[in-house]
Amino acid sequence: MADLLFEKKNNIATLTLNRPDRMNAISISMLNDLGEALKEIDEDTEIRAIVVTGAGKGFCSGLDMKDAASGKGIGGSGVLSSGGGAAHLSTREIPTVTLHRIDVPVLCALNGAAAGYGLDLALGCDMRIMSDQAKLLPGFAKRGIVPESGGTWFLPRLVGWAKACEIGFLAEDIDANRALELGLVNKVVGPNELLPTTMEWAEKIAANAPLGIRAMKRLYRHGLTEDFESHTHHVLMQLLLLFRSKDFQEGIQSFIEKREPEFKGR
Repeated sequence: MADLLFEKKNNIATLTLNRPDRMNAISISMLNDLGEALKEIDEDTEIRAIVVTGAGKGFCSGLDMKDAASGKGIGGSGVLSSGGGAAHLSTREIPTVTLHRIDVPVLCALNGAAAGYGLDLALGCDMRIMSDQAKLLPGFAKRGIVPESGGTWFLPRLVGWAKACEIGFLAEDIDANRALELGLVNKVVGPNELLPTTMEWAEKIAANAPLGIRAMKRLYRHGLTEDFESHTHHVLMQLLLLFRSKDFQEGIQSFIEKREPEFKGR
């Protein structure tokens, strides 16, 4: 059975972490498959949105501690690799880095507990919809480590410095309502509503102009490290390109004709 399920349907790619017996703990094959899937999606102009979720009752419990203890998995011997772990992955190939770099919008359907790497993975998505039965488990300080795959970068940007310190230093479990209050998730729904709601959001995104959406995400990302004047210049350059697209023409024409646009990504 594959540790990662990868499905493409109606311009939407769904990635499902698939080790439900281990609460979808990260295995070497899952990590590799996730990285490869994200790179494939990034090069596929037909994909307009990505949904990431977990099989069974959990989203992702983090690195597989049983495998690590046996010395055969990621984290063996107290390092990222122990005889075949993830040491061969460069920083640019780590899935959470790829997740941040790609321009396709990513929605996370948080169906259950997200801990360790799983929490960082969820935070690395652009939007998060959370089951009211799920929990976020930022217990790094209780294990003597730090968020290893982006959490130290994502948290201050998502919730601000003081709240990031509160989350990291206290290391307390965060239920769905608290996650919503903190701004860590966009919406909380019942378990049976989670995937339908997430897919509804993905479908709405996929129906919009994909060139504009990708450009918007790219500009959001660059805006985090640019001054306002430089960023405005980059926005203008991007607009000049988008004005030449058939999607822009379709957007204008559909508005005039009072109909829903049909974007082709060209």
